[in-house]
Amino acid sequence: MIEAAILASTLSADAFTAGFAYGSKKIRIPMLSVQVINVVCCAVLGAAMFFGHLVKPFLSAGVVAWVAFGILFGMGLIKLLDDIVKALIRKYRVRALEVYADPEVADVDASACLSPVEAVWLAVSLSLDGAAVGFAVVLAGINPWVLLAWSFVANMTAILLGQRFGASIAEKLPFNISWVGGVVLIVLACARFLW
Repeated sequence: MIEAAILASTLSADAFTAGFAYGSKKIRIPMLSVQVINVVCCAVLGAAMFFGHLVKPFLSAGVVAWVAFGILFGMGLIKLLDDIVKALIRKYRVRALEVYADPEVADVDASACLSPVEAVWLAVSLSLDGAAVGFAVVLAGINPWVLLAWSFVANMTAILLGQRFGASIAEKLPFNISWVGGVVLIVLACARFLW
């Protein structure tokens, strides 16, 4: 239960950052768009966990432990290097990942309001981490239903809070929280491996 809550909070860090970016650019995210983002992210997480459940019986306990550790640790490192990854995406103009590097790009029509259709593109970029972590979670033995429930609440809260904070303090307090999620994932990876 506690691990699921920590993982959900970690995965929602990107949602908070995206909400913050939108808020700081004065781009509104209506509640319908927030729910679209939430549903897509949870659906991708659920699909990844389902796939992990299908694969797990064919793997030995040792392989399961190493795969879960590798995915969580790898995602943690990616989070720690998030700024570098985003800079490379911007530099080499990787179209498929532009929304990941700059979430506000999803506001295609420049309406200063993220429509539900535009929200789908943002949700896909936000759910990339969830896909990898969702697969690892099942292998690590964490309850998938609890994680899905926590993720649904954490994502929605993170987007709304991020947008509010972004709108009110973006110019006063520019910061990046992506590295925090990286540290948490690495700690969880090591903890699961040691248990």
